[in-house]
Amino acid sequence: MADETQIAELSQKMISEREKLLSALESLSEDEAAQSPMDGEWTAKQQMSHLCEMETAYRAWVARALEEDGANVEGVRGERVAIPLEEAENYTVAEHVAEMRQQRERTMALIASMTPSDFDRRASNSLFGSLTVMQWLRSYYRHDRMHVDQISGLEPSYKPQFASGSEPDQRRVQRIK
Repeated sequence: MADETQIAELSQKMISEREKLLSALESLSEDEAAQSPMDGEWTAKQQMSHLCEMETAYRAWVARALEEDGANVEGVRGERVAIPLEEAENYTVAEHVAEMRQQRERTMALIASMTPSDFDRRASNSLFGSLTVMQWLRSYYRHDRMHVDQISGLEPSYKPQFASGSEPDQRRVQRIK
């Protein structure tokens, strides 16, 4: 079972890694945010929409694990975000950042509502396999860290561990509706 120290560390990392990411994003001009940092990569605006979509998906997966330990979350979708990936370029950096802050507040409220034993509950899907709620939640700040590197034009220091062993082409994955 997760202890109070682990839960506090999780919350602290969720906040600090998101703030690092938002700081990097807020430093971009609108033109910079609309440009791909590396050939073939998403623009910062697309990354911001993607982060919000994944935030709602992960939160839905955690919520499902809280309802049913061992739940299969294949096909479970998060709520529709204010700025979908397909429309990312139509919004300002400030609008994206506001949506990212709002989504993280919802996630932090979910974490605050949980008991220590909730963090041991599990959910699985074909993308990541079976993870505890704590592992799903740690993925948030690691994902943020990865995108800080990408926005900076660096090779990400963190790479998700996909069940298949390779990252799916997320441009072709069904969008969260």
